[in-house]
Amino acid sequence: MDILLIAGLWLDASAWDDVLPTLTQLGHRPVPVQLPGQGDGAAGATLDDQLAAVLAAVDGADGQPLVVGHSAAATLAWLAADARPERVAGVVLVGGFPAADGTAYADFFEPQDGLMPFPGWSAFDGPDSADLDEAARRGLAARMTPVPVGVSRGVVRFTDERRFGVPVVLVCPEFSAGDARGWIGAGDVPELARAEHLEYVDLDSGHWPMVSRPAELARVLAAAADGR
Repeated sequence: MDILLIAGLWLDASAWDDVLPTLTQLGHRPVPVQLPGQGDGAAGATLDDQLAAVLAAVDGADGQPLVVGHSAAATLAWLAADARPERVAGVVLVGGFPAADGTAYADFFEPQDGLMPFPGWSAFDGPDSADLDEAARRGLAARMTPVPVGVSRGVVRFTDERRFGVPVVLVCPEFSAGDARGWIGAGDVPELARAEHLEYVDLDSGHWPMVSRPAELARVLAAAADGR
């Protein structure tokens, strides 16, 4: 199965490099998606541009692909399910949740000159980064590029309720499946509260398992693809 891989904020498609070999060995075709504005110098990119790149990958896939969204890109993966409910075999959300309709995509940190830079590791103290040593932090931070405000402050719009029928696997790295169930049950994640097929998978890692636990993450993604 084609597995489309969408990295979260500040990262380009190379974020998935260490995940690709295991996915290939397990019989799947991993397809990292390059998002406009994240590593390609497109400072004027918008959320619509990023969604267009994801949908182009969906439309170009062999059969029905599995769409994987990491962190904030969980929203992009879910937007793909909304735009192509008949084409997407399933969605995997890694350490992130879809934003609610009508809210900003990822307006988390103050922008500078039209770009939202990586705020530094102090913003991710605790479980998010506990599994990254200093070398891993330096390497990951060096690859991060500021995200255009046209992306981070883009407004999320859903249009097709058939998205709720698309199977979802929520991978829980720096939080537990129990935490996620609680948040969803409390109404904090309205999109997933209406999902008809929602599975939870715990993964012992921080927020960037493609860096700290790439083989383990690959096996989780392969299992989700096999389940489709």
